[in-house]
Amino acid sequence: MCVLARDQILAEIERGRLRIEPFFPEQVGPASVDLHLGEEVRILAGEGSEPIDVDSAMDFREVTEVVQLGDGFVLEPGETVHGITRERVFLPPDLCAWIDGRSSIARLGLTVHVTSGFVHPGVSNHQVLEMRNLSRVSLRLKPGIRICQVILERTEGEAVYQGRFADQRSP
Repeated sequence: MCVLARDQILAEIERGRLRIEPFFPEQVGPASVDLHLGEEVRILAGEGSEPIDVDSAMDFREVTEVVQLGDGFVLEPGETVHGITRERVFLPPDLCAWIDGRSSIARLGLTVHVTSGFVHPGVSNHQVLEMRNLSRVSLRLKPGIRICQVILERTEGEAVYQGRFADQRSP
C-alpha cells in the first residue's frame, strides 16, 4: 500500500475513479484532501443518569439525537460528539483512506476521530467524525470549517465495503 500524493489524487479525480462531492481543487494538499464539517452533529441524549449498555447489537440512535449546527455548536471540555463531513467521498475498490485531524484544529485541543479513522475501499458516503474537546475551554464548531483531511492509499487487491454504514448521510 502507498499514500497518494497530490498529482495521483488529482489524476484519480480526473479519471472519475475517485469522487468527492462537492469538490474544489484547493482542497488537495501535498498528500491529502481537506474535508469540511457538515450541518449537524449527533450528541448523547438525556442527562446521563443511567449507564448505557454497550454491546454489538445496540443501536446508537436510541441514545443519541441529531442537532443542527446553525450558527455553531459549543463543544464543552471533555465532551464527545459525532459530526459528519459536508463532502461525500466515493472510493474505487482499490483505494482506502484514513481520516486525520488538521494541525490547526488539533492545536486547539479538538480531535476529529477517536477510534475509527479508517475508510474502506468502495465506500460512497459522508464521513462521520468522532470529535472530542481535549482542551480546558469550550470550542464553537461551525458548519463549513475545514475540519479534517483524508489520506488516500492504494490497496493490494480490491474490495467494496457493504457494512452497516455503507451509505451514511447523517452522523
